[in-house]
Amino acid sequence: MAAQSPEVREPDLTPLADCNACAYRSSLLAQGACKPGDICIMAESGRQIDRFFKLHHALAREYMQDAFWERRAIAARYLPTNLLRPLLADPDEAVRRVLAYRVPLEWLLELINDSDREVRVTVADRLPEAQLELMAGDTDYLVRAYVAKRLPEGRLFRLVADADTEVRRTVAERIPAVSLGLMAEDHEVGIRRIVAQRMEIDDLVMMADDPDWTVRYEVVLRADGELLQRMMEDPDEEVALMARERWQARCAEQVANER
Repeated sequence: MAAQSPEVREPDLTPLADCNACAYRSSLLAQGACKPGDICIMAESGRQIDRFFKLHHALAREYMQDAFWERRAIAARYLPTNLLRPLLADPDEAVRRVLAYRVPLEWLLELINDSDREVRVTVADRLPEAQLELMAGDTDYLVRAYVAKRLPEGRLFRLVADADTEVRRTVAERIPAVSLGLMAEDHEVGIRRIVAQRMEIDDLVMMADDPDWTVRYEVVLRADGELLQRMMEDPDEEVALMARERWQARCAEQVANER
């Protein structure tokens, strides 16, 4: 009978700190209020540090200037709001990301030019509408996308020619219909389709000769009167067919109404 190989156990990689070097050795540790490998402020383990601060909120202020970035970032989650301002200039983006979520709205202007994109995205998501336009020229498309989603509809004009497709798509979906003519010649077909779906019926004539048949098809689905008649001669058969079908249905409806 072949001998069975001994069971191979995965090594325990749980970070363990040296309790002998801990300031709480004779207090919290002795009282069972912290635990090596589980609830520990000294270990370089975000999970252990977070568990420590959950139990000992008041101690977070002792670690605002700690040399370990993750200890500072986790401490920032538990600090009273009035103590957060010094951390606005913290050198680590993880700390500033926490602040972007937590600081009072009136402090957010201090972070609108932060070097970290995630910080600025959070700011764009929280900043009061009255100040949001200050971020419309951000260098990162994702920040501008958040701005486009939150700006009041009547203030979206400066983004109609944005370099990013997704930003312009959001603008096309939100800008007042009477202003959609500003985007009728956008170079993205998908955006022009949105424009054709939303713009005022009387303005559709400016898109009747669009180079893409799918855009013209959207036009013909909503066109009326002379424009609908004109599009029965469209060079694309599907567009022309839809125009004829709608014209015939319109004529039949008029006949029925006259009876």
